[in-house]
Amino acid sequence: MKPTSPYERYNRQILLKEFGESAQLKLLQAKVLVVGAGGLGCPALQYLVAAGIGTIGIVDDDKVALSNLHRQPIYTMNDIGLPKAEVAAQRLKQLNPEIQIQVYNERLTNSNAIEIINLFDIVVDGTDNFATRYLVNDACVLLKKALVYGSVSRFEGQIAVFNVQETGKHSSANYRDIFPEPPRENEVLNCAEAGVLGVLPGIIGSMQASETIKLITGIGKPLTNSLLIYNALNNQTYEIAIESKPATSSLIPSSVEEFQQFNYDWLCAALPSDFEIEINEFDRLLENEDAVFIDVRELHETPVVTEFIHQRIPLSLIREEAFTDNPGIIVLFCQSGKRSLEAAKYLSSIPGISKNIFSLKGGISHWITRRQNPSIV
Repeated sequence: MKPTSPYERYNRQILLKEFGESAQLKLLQAKVLVVGAGGLGCPALQYLVAAGIGTIGIVDDDKVALSNLHRQPIYTMNDIGLPKAEVAAQRLKQLNPEIQIQVYNERLTNSNAIEIINLFDIVVDGTDNFATRYLVNDACVLLKKALVYGSVSRFEGQIAVFNVQETGKHSSANYRDIFPEPPRENEVLNCAEAGVLGVLPGIIGSMQASETIKLITGIGKPLTNSLLIYNALNNQTYEIAIESKPATSSLIPSSVEEFQQFNYDWLCAALPSDFEIEINEFDRLLENEDAVFIDVRELHETPVVTEFIHQRIPLSLIREEAFTDNPGIIVLFCQSGKRSLEAAKYLSSIPGISKNIFSLKGGISHWITRRQNPSIV
């Protein structure tokens, strides 16, 4: 491989009078941790590596799946089944072999988060679940680390910069100042349930990289104490000011020891439900002539189920359904199991309706995947 000149590589941004060689040196000396190498993490990683961040950390215990590829183009078909963090590191090294990449092919938990995050200057949140998002926020508050937050759903994305002290402000806002507690069950759908336009994570992830570069170099005005909302359908943006709230501090563990004992999975978990059934029980009910199966997804949603007879009654219309022919057993399903569980709870409250009401845990997508590949847990 032909040796590259650092000046040649970064020439276009060094030429910017607001940037220059001093800003490039700051990037080369910086250490940035990206939590999650998925839809947000991939574009953030690519642009941070290309910009010349000296040390990059990648935390992710997930493996590449076919459903990732429409919004995570750093991976290919040949990578399906391989660890995301390791594959991403290999591709990033090809892009810029001059930087250091530290791979953590593991889930970030309250037992390892403090040790890992403490090694870096800034954390980029590319997570896709609330348990890890709250964990990352609280660890960054404890360690006084800047956090670049991003999230996406359907056609809308959000981005903010937390834990950065602004001149004249007594304290900096953090994620809990917007969302003190995790949402209630079924209140917020994840990408597997609600869907996401493939290019949207690329836009928001790139903006996260931009905010990170601004924090490191001191150029521009980062989104500190602000939440930017972007709508891809109409290109409208909204910026909302965030104030640090005194009550928020009581929600965050006050010490490393307390943080390590805090159960974030429990904090964000749905309560156990008597309505949920596993795949093997679902398969057993498919053979029961008294069971009626209902898909509560919207009519346009895929994959279309052709493997068994069922009705389609979207959750939005379930309250209007009379259920005059009261079946002995009702089995509900949706994409990931959230809406079907909500429907099951509602139907169980109707007097006179069957009390044998069930919801497929994990959703029909998981059922189809398991049917195609029984070795998947």
